[in-house]
Amino acid sequence: MKKPASVQAFGQHLRRLREGRGWSQQALADAADITKKTVYRMETAQTVPTLDVLVCLAEGLEISLAELVTFPAAT
Repeated sequence: MKKPASVQAFGQHLRRLREGRGWSQQALADAADITKKTVYRMETAQTVPTLDVLVCLAEGLEISLAELVTFPAAT
């Protein structure tokens, strides 16, 4: 993993987006047509999402892909 801080920052951003909607990890997984385990692993920076998964997340959250991948850097 080349940029672990970025992966962690993305996970935190994804969690904020999910919690902002009042969704569980399962609810996001269902909306994005991915597994709950995938959501958990992204939020905890255990995995780097593929482009396909990013598109599914953006569609599930009903936001643009740009909004999904625009987040503050980890501090």
